[in-house]
Amino acid sequence: MTNARGFLGGASIEPGPVNGKMTVAELVESTFLAFNAARLREACKLLTDKMLEDEVTVGMSLTGALTPAGLGMSSIIPLIENGFVDWIVSTGANLYHDSHFGIGLKMHRGNWQTSDVVLREEGVVRIYDIFFEYDVLLSTDKFYRQMIEGEEFQREMSTAEFHYLAGRYVAERERVLGIDGKSLLAAAYKAAVPIYTSSPGDSSIGMNVAAKALTGNKLRFDVNADVNETAAIVLDAKRNGGKSAVLIFGGGSPKNFLLQTEPQIQEVLKIEEKGHDYFLQVTDARPDTGGLSGATPSEAVSWGKIDPDRLPDAVVCYLDSTIGLPILTAYALARHKPRKLKRLYDRREEMMRVLREEHSRAISDPPAPAEEAHGIDRIR
Repeated sequence: MTNARGFLGGASIEPGPVNGKMTVAELVESTFLAFNAARLREACKLLTDKMLEDEVTVGMSLTGALTPAGLGMSSIIPLIENGFVDWIVSTGANLYHDSHFGIGLKMHRGNWQTSDVVLREEGVVRIYDIFFEYDVLLSTDKFYRQMIEGEEFQREMSTAEFHYLAGRYVAERERVLGIDGKSLLAAAYKAAVPIYTSSPGDSSIGMNVAAKALTGNKLRFDVNADVNETAAIVLDAKRNGGKSAVLIFGGGSPKNFLLQTEPQIQEVLKIEEKGHDYFLQVTDARPDTGGLSGATPSEAVSWGKIDPDRLPDAVVCYLDSTIGLPILTAYALARHKPRKLKRLYDRREEMMRVLREEHSRAISDPPAPAEEAHGIDRIR
């Protein structure tokens, strides 16, 4: 029984009773003691104790219908405004539905068991238990089509540039309507938090951009710029003693786009690096089904996405994001003071200059024999 003592060093499980006066942070710390509740407590501690240190750059990915459920307003905007998120990769759908709120349109709670045939006949669209009028889509489409007719949109640009400009328009609409604080696009514009979309054609925003291209609009998304700019953000985070953290809600393409920054730096650009320092994911997907949402931090190490020396600083909560996100936000706001905004959008050119310089130096060095053995010429 001597060795058993080493396994029994954790605090004993004997929480006090839950009461109505507890804060969210107190509830997490005193009652989230085992299973995925414990993982969520560990996630809260990782976020506040390590990821939100001043020298850490925090990238967040968003997948799933989070903004339609109101999580943009309730949770993501507070994270942005308090300096807890420095850059974002999101599905286009989250940004499109976020725009509804910023331009004064409404979404409503509904009953998921309602007949979809009846809803269609009544002109109501649903996202599970979120209901809204079909005209909400038409009005938002009209907003984007009118917006991208502007002169500043008649060129090729990264999705970060597009979302920054769009955020400015949404922020102005909020101001006119007197509804400040509804749109994360507007909040990100004000805080200079760059937002990227890994699949810009895969949403109603991209669909409207494509439609305008048919009539001569010059707006094009530069996906190469997105790949390089996001890599530049991570490289900048790691230089001068800094660290990079990833905060992932869901999975899919935004998760990979957030994480592939390190393979882009190491494998493709040949710049010496080791991987992201902190990894926090909320997902309800398992790794054994082959879906990216369930890919574990340890698997990411094999790709160079996560620094193997920092693997203990990785937490996965197998949990619905609509539960995990507001709890993490509430805990962070209660346990960590606001951080100074990094305003990374304003520094994109500076960060790209450093990336180009380091890439140029890396490829100017002759490859080692082991590298040559795997090259194309050797294969031939």
